[in-house]
Amino acid sequence: MLRGMMVRRCVVGCYDATSYAVPRSVVASGHATFPVTMIDELKQKLQAEVERLNHEINFVLPKEIEKARAHGDLRENSEFKAALERQQFAQARASHLRLRLSRLSSVKEDDIPRDRVGFGSRVTVQDLDTKKRETYALTLGEFIEGDDDATEMPVSMASPLGKALLGGKVGEAVAITLPLGKRRLKIVELETVHDLAEKKV
Repeated sequence: MLRGMMVRRCVVGCYDATSYAVPRSVVASGHATFPVTMIDELKQKLQAEVERLNHEINFVLPKEIEKARAHGDLRENSEFKAALERQQFAQARASHLRLRLSRLSSVKEDDIPRDRVGFGSRVTVQDLDTKKRETYALTLGEFIEGDDDATEMPVSMASPLGKALLGGKVGEAVAITLPLGKRRLKIVELETVHDLAEKKV
């Protein structure tokens, strides 16, 4: 079965603004491991950054702004402008992460399929033309962090490649049209998040 997909770009690890990725704490040397608590670990990572930003916004930056304000003419005060810009960035970033946390809360591990490619899957594909095999770890995207020794490449489910593989089963093939030509990939091995969690036990 060939599932076709037209894409303008395909970059391993590319993502959009709605996605997340697997934190380094759940990527082991040589292979990716996805414990049952993956969603909780992602939430903890995001929440920790939100708390750090909140501390900066509420305590650190106000002091820096007041210190810079004391230097005089605000129109030519580079320190004051820099502190304000940092404050605006931190506020926007914190808001962005809170939105991600809200969306991540809707992801339930029980809803992740056990027999097809989904969030957290480790999938090996074979290029039907070159016969070369590649292994990918499907993530949710924004905090993609890989291990230099890992045998698979993290790929966001929001990327063209991730979208093409999502929902696929072993034995199925996907067609991806790239600027340099079309690639035909056959799924030859699949370990879902559930399989990987069981292996770790």
